[in-house]
Amino acid sequence: MVTINLAYTAPINPRTPRPLTPSQIWTGLQRKVRSAQEFVPLITACTVLPEETPSGTGNNHTVTREVVFRSNPDRPVREECVHYAPCRVDFRQQDGSTISNVVSRDGEGDLMMTYVFEWRHPEVKEEDEGEVEKLRELHWKTAKMAVEGSINTIRRLVKEGEIQ
Repeated sequence: MVTINLAYTAPINPRTPRPLTPSQIWTGLQRKVRSAQEFVPLITACTVLPEETPSGTGNNHTVTREVVFRSNPDRPVREECVHYAPCRVDFRQQDGSTISNVVSRDGEGDLMMTYVFEWRHPEVKEEDEGEVEKLRELHWKTAKMAVEGSINTIRRLVKEGEIQ
């Protein structure tokens, strides 16, 4: 089995006349949990399942959902989405893959968004270096698109008045 770990970070408000606030960003991440297809073009549908807080998550709000990826429309993926207000949401898939969406500040105090990925591929053998490198490159592009796409979607939703 191969596990691909990587992270991608982008500034949230680079040289923008209307910077997003931490509250707007958190509201956007909460919306992303329930309407993933608005934020991630690779996702075509998102269904929120009955809500509960599974054991081991403490007082953190958890939403369980099923998402449908464009690449595999006949196989929804179940995720537990654990909110750590006001700066992180973890998306835990049944196969053990995990994605964390983290909002932080850099040394200058500017807001940053980082997505940390742990993608598990039980179908790929570690010795298949060519396949591992293809997956790493694909996941790097996906990570960049996901972070920048989420920031742009939150910015658009604020501009349209969907997020205050």
